[in-house]
Amino acid sequence: METVHVSLGERSYDVRIGPGLLAEAGQHIAPLLNRPRVAIVTEARVAGLHLAALQEALTADGIESEALVLPPGEATKSWAHLTETVEWLLDQKVERKDVVVAFGGGVIGDLAGFAASVLRRGVRFVQIPTSLLAQVDSSVGGKTGINSPHGKNLVGAFHQPSLVLADIDVLGTLAPRDFLAGYGEVVKYGGLGSLAFFEWLEANGPDLAAGDVEKRTEAVRRSVQMKADIVARDETEQGDRALLNLGHTFGHALEAATGYSDRLLHGEGVAIGCALAFETSARMGLMSQEAPSRFREHLAAMGMKRDLSDIPGELPDADGLMELMKQDKKVEAGKLRFILARGIGEAFVTEDVDPGLIRGLLEEALAAR
Repeated sequence: METVHVSLGERSYDVRIGPGLLAEAGQHIAPLLNRPRVAIVTEARVAGLHLAALQEALTADGIESEALVLPPGEATKSWAHLTETVEWLLDQKVERKDVVVAFGGGVIGDLAGFAASVLRRGVRFVQIPTSLLAQVDSSVGGKTGINSPHGKNLVGAFHQPSLVLADIDVLGTLAPRDFLAGYGEVVKYGGLGSLAFFEWLEANGPDLAAGDVEKRTEAVRRSVQMKADIVARDETEQGDRALLNLGHTFGHALEAATGYSDRLLHGEGVAIGCALAFETSARMGLMSQEAPSRFREHLAAMGMKRDLSDIPGELPDADGLMELMKQDKKVEAGKLRFILARGIGEAFVTEDVDPGLIRGLLEEALAAR
């Protein structure tokens, strides 16, 4: 087991990473409990595969549990399911010192974490992320929330977990597309802060996709360590933390344009968004043209989406996509902040981007469909 410590004073916690952690969940969670019971929030696909194993592990350590099983998919991050979750937790008589367990991918982690943040003005929660995307990104850092018709993650709160258990074995049950969507967030870390990590991924990515547990553990550990370092410096995204949104300004707009459906998964949008951010950087003379090409080549080698032409169905025109981008949380005083880069691994935040350049880039990408 590898452990990454997220250092946030009294809100500090550990991210424990490795195979077999689900079977040990009770012994990891028991020290946090005021009384031996937890409320689990999960979704149907995860429940069918893993809920019995989690509840058996908790029972083995004398911990009672009840579970709410929600529908899978991005549409679950809604007001309706937030209400359902909070009311269910109240029905379970969850107390201020109890622990809620978020057991699933990023959707469940975001939703259950937000429910915990508002329940009784804040109860503790544990993340047990079951997707690669959730293990490397959404389970760490305390961002919780739901989507609005206006855009993604526009309603939420910062609420740090008390513990994160990332069981690498659980990744073996992911569909290949879901694993690769999560890999979009992994490769983002190389793109934003570490050329060495990107080069490691170029060499080891195929082994990760093929199921190498040791290399999967290392990729998750390195990703989580990079995120933990940034979150420790900037918990509520006043500065450096915005770097973690490399690819997300484009990606979130594309997700909104596809109705948060399975036409485009979040990590796929991030991967395409990173490629577009690097292309923008190259056209502004910030990086060589070879860099975005190299990034796209790695996505292609992994069998991933990398261009707007890889998204099925209709998309809005460039102006429509620009309007969706303006709903991004990084808008300040009406100006959109972009995460660009001076090279792979050298990202920075800027507002100094010509909208005409972005529009032209999107028009070209749409024309190539």
